[in-house]
Amino acid sequence: MEPQKKARTRRDPGERPPAAKSQTPKEEGRRESGAAPAVAALGEEVGSASMDGLWELPVEPSDRRPECSRCSRPQKVCLCPFLPVHPLHISTHLYIIQHPAEESRVLRTVPLLAACLPQDKCRVKIGRRFSEERDPELSMVCRKSGTLILYPGAEAANLEEFILDSPIYPSTIIIIDGTWSQAKDIFYKNSLFRLPKQVQLKSSISSQYVIRMQPTNRCLSTLECAAVALSILEKNNYIQETLLRPLQALCSFQLQHGARIRLSKEHLLKNGLYPKSMPKNKRKLRKMELLMSSVKI
Repeated sequence: MEPQKKARTRRDPGERPPAAKSQTPKEEGRRESGAAPAVAALGEEVGSASMDGLWELPVEPSDRRPECSRCSRPQKVCLCPFLPVHPLHISTHLYIIQHPAEESRVLRTVPLLAACLPQDKCRVKIGRRFSEERDPELSMVCRKSGTLILYPGAEAANLEEFILDSPIYPSTIIIIDGTWSQAKDIFYKNSLFRLPKQVQLKSSISSQYVIRMQPTNRCLSTLECAAVALSILEKNNYIQETLLRPLQALCSFQLQHGARIRLSKEHLLKNGLYPKSMPKNKRKLRKMELLMSSVKI
């Protein structure tokens, strides 16, 4: 009887023993590895707890190039050599109302503008909607008689002419920072911004911000608007020259490293160079036609 018993237990070395019906694949693996069921179960719980702990670890942000604390540009392309050594001395208070989308743009001009001016004279307010409840400070500024808002339109007075006749010399100017559609949305959907006197620039200078497309040649960037307006209000042309210097350096650097000069939409339309088809929307088409008809040869 003993030889027959041995014969039944003898198997081919490569053959796996049949698994018990109650044995799961995990349990089978534990038996093959020689681990006791209790010890293996404990190890599985510990491993699961370790994995759960990994989910609680903080996610490290992706590496970003170190930025200059003054001009907010990457340190390798810092524009501080083109900024004034000391902030410009001005008496006018400047408020920049910035659309949130502008904050994330790489080639933005507001940080350069702020770096040239004293912190207590240049305030940047980011948002789309403003009210007395949300921003009491801005509400108070808009209600002051010495505050102007720089936004073009039929109701806007020429800034140079206005200050000659105004009984109160302006002490504060508000400028909206964003694309033209974003600026329009902010201006018309915030009643606060229709409280100050509306003014515009009649300057004949063309924009030097040539790496970003403008609707017309006479449309200026936020930095350029501030440069012209502050030079008028402060009666000092040196302010305009100083504020435009870092913008010129920025554009020059970008053009040297592959950027292209972006002609205005007005110029492209007039010369048949506009790369897109004309819009089907009547309102947008009318705007295009107005741009084309406004160009002087």
